Amino acid sequence: MAKASAADLLEPYRRKRDFTRTAEPAGVVAPVAPDGRRRFVVQRHRARRLHYDFRLEIDGVLVSWAVPRGPTLDPGVRRLAVHVEDHPLEYETFEGVIPAGEYGGGDVIVWDRGLWEPHGTDDPGQAVRDGELHLDLAGERLLGRFVLVRSDRDGDRAGPGKEQWLMLHKHDRWAEDGWDAEDHPTSVLSGRTNDEVKAQPQLLWRSDLPADRAAVPVDGQAVAGPSDLELASLEELTQLGGEGRWTVHGRTLRVTNLDKVLFPGRDGQPPITKRELLAYAARIAPVLLPYLRGRALNLHRYPDGAQEKGFWHKEVPPRAPAWLPRWDNPDADPGETRTYLVVDEPAALVWAAGFGGLEWHPWTSSTASPDRPDYALFDIDPGESTSWEQVVELARLHRTAFEHLQVRAYPKVTGRRGIQVWVPIAAGPGFDETREWVERVSRTVGAVLPDLVSWKWQKRERSGLARLDYTQNAVNKTLVAPYSPRPAPGAPVSAPIAWDELEDPELRPDRWTIRTVLDRISERGDLFAGVLDHSQTLPTIT
Repeated sequence: MAKASAADLLEPYRRKRDFTRTAEPAGVVAPVAPDGRRRFVVQRHRARRLHYDFRLEIDGVLVSWAVPRGPTLDPGVRRLAVHVEDHPLEYETFEGVIPAGEYGGGDVIVWDRGLWEPHGTDDPGQAVRDGELHLDLAGERLLGRFVLVRSDRDGDRAGPGKEQWLMLHKHDRWAEDGWDAEDHPTSVLSGRTNDEVKAQPQLLWRSDLPADRAAVPVDGQAVAGPSDLELASLEELTQLGGEGRWTVHGRTLRVTNLDKVLFPGRDGQPPITKRELLAYAARIAPVLLPYLRGRALNLHRYPDGAQEKGFWHKEVPPRAPAWLPRWDNPDADPGETRTYLVVDEPAALVWAAGFGGLEWHPWTSSTASPDRPDYALFDIDPGESTSWEQVVELARLHRTAFEHLQVRAYPKVTGRRGIQVWVPIAAGPGFDETREWVERVSRTVGAVLPDLVSWKWQKRERSGLARLDYTQNAVNKTLVAPYSPRPAPGAPVSAPIAWDELEDPELRPDRWTIRTVLDRISERGDLFAGVLDHSQTLPTIT
């Protein structure tokens, strides 16, 4: 089979679609990444029939197979895989609904994604044309050695897109008898099921924007939350014997001490009670869920309110409701936390708030791959003598560094005094490698303004200077989640910002509170949504 020219690779894909009706990307053939890393994605696709689209980055496109029963880690099972048309690389993060009547009409979720390497060849494109490809996958669900082999050796007769192949997993340490894709029905990108995406698609593909910024929140989706009736029932709830029950997001929760003050007021405003915090948690949960789903959550609890000393709480208590999602850490040593809360549904966040969790800190790795982060974290932590203007100046330097490295990075004010930046990355590198990369960037930035920065570990040794903290890039170390409250007067939140807001003279680290941030989301959308695209890899720093 002759190799197609780059211009021809996507022509069959485009010919089948009307891009005035579908949100799918038209795409261009992309160059190979400088570091040679290749991406893969598996999309669970309900069209006329359910199937899994298995896509490998080869020669600047996503070479694709439709696998009716889904890939498997079971080495004793062979799956039919039908070779279909190549797709553009931008399709890797597509999750939404293809309109009825369009080719492939139906709902799509990103079921798995990660990096892959060919085995036994330096030219995987030629291996596909020859009909046999051996490959190693490093995804969130699919791991180990796979083989794709064309079962119809006369496949050229059937024409493009109709070759029948077999997909199988080799006997290796990742093999697992009985492993079935249908036991894992959620998206690794958003944590949602196909039904949830079909009912409420959250992203719109903007063909007028660059591909790395084309997926934008759908108007009105970001602040979808509890019904007016649910919120009214909380407001009117009369507690009997010091407790009551509130049904929200489909769960009935036991609530207590609803009029207890948890945050002092500020700027002449009244204090914030537990009732108001629970309402905020219920309203922000649909926005926050994609950042928490599938991740262990550490809670900073202040059961007596933000004015008292708080403490970390990680273990799900024995009396927690049975429906509460949780994860048992298989690597926990004796005496360490074993069972963590996982906010896989909105009511779980409301429960956490009612449990006294005023701060929400998700892990930077998923429960499926706890030793492999998919975020690199930057923390501009001001010292006692660091001014807000100096924090902003350090943030601008980080922005310049990310632009130079061509890395997508997303800032947020902390709700206290600093700024943090999250860099989404593809699953692959471990914490040591990620932390080393963040440290190199941080030290490069710090060298520009050495009089503002200390690298001392102990706060008392920093002479009041800021610390560019890269050490949070470690297993079970966290930064506060976007939109999480902070234990301070007025209940400020850690709010995402756009980079150009660093030039806004009114910007402050605690500018938005649980009373104002929902209005901001309504006006600006979820400015942090880009971190859910984990397609980029960390570039080499020379």
